[in-house]
Amino acid sequence: MRSTGRRGVLRPLAALLFPRGADGPPAAGGQRTGGGQHGVLPPLLVVLTFVSGLVDAVSFLGLDHVFVANMTGNVAFLGFALAGDRELSASASLLALGAFLAGATAAGRLRRDREARWVFGPLVAVQALLVAGALVATSAGRAGQSAVVALLALGMGLQNAVVHRLAVPDLTTTVVTRTLTGLAADPWGAASVRRLVSVGSLLCGALAGGLLMLGHGARWALLTAVVLLVGVAVLGFRERGAVSAG
Repeated sequence: MRSTGRRGVLRPLAALLFPRGADGPPAAGGQRTGGGQHGVLPPLLVVLTFVSGLVDAVSFLGLDHVFVANMTGNVAFLGFALAGDRELSASASLLALGAFLAGATAAGRLRRDREARWVFGPLVAVQALLVAGALVATSAGRAGQSAVVALLALGMGLQNAVVHRLAVPDLTTTVVTRTLTGLAADPWGAASVRRLVSVGSLLCGALAGGLLMLGHGARWALLTAVVLLVGVAVLGFRERGAVSAG
């Protein structure tokens, strides 16, 4: 009964993002849980988008101007660093790219032959542990910066792989270029609301992360990310149970 009540809080939020009859294909495997075709996952993905902004604020503002979530930016930064920009670090960008790809590869192998919703909760839980590890590594000062970059990027690789497999329209949790393009180019509709929420969540995450970083340092920003990820993981496990029961 308690679990049903908590899921009930998420269902209205999911219905706002995916009203009955809204555009978008069914979730992978054709599963329909909760109040819509994607169950309670849409609001959880909004939270993950906020987390992406948080961790990118930590990495960019505090760790050699590198991204751990936005790999498009890292590829560009790598090019700038190779061109001779001394404010950017080619090694840090390569580390972030490599760790991100390692996380995505690992998640891709773990979820083979498994329903994406089945592994969503466990993978977000692993991501929470990795961010917690990055939080601990911040105590090592400059010596721990590479570890922080690697752990955060590894976690974001896990996140992006499972989100890619879930294929919930307009809620990729990291990429906003295509989202903004769709928002500007397509007629207004249910997808426009999701795109606005997605862009706004990333912006708010970056703003919150920036304020915490500039005012208190990386620890509070990473602690906030850990708390949010643990919450998403718990709810993801409950969604997993709903899929199993169905």
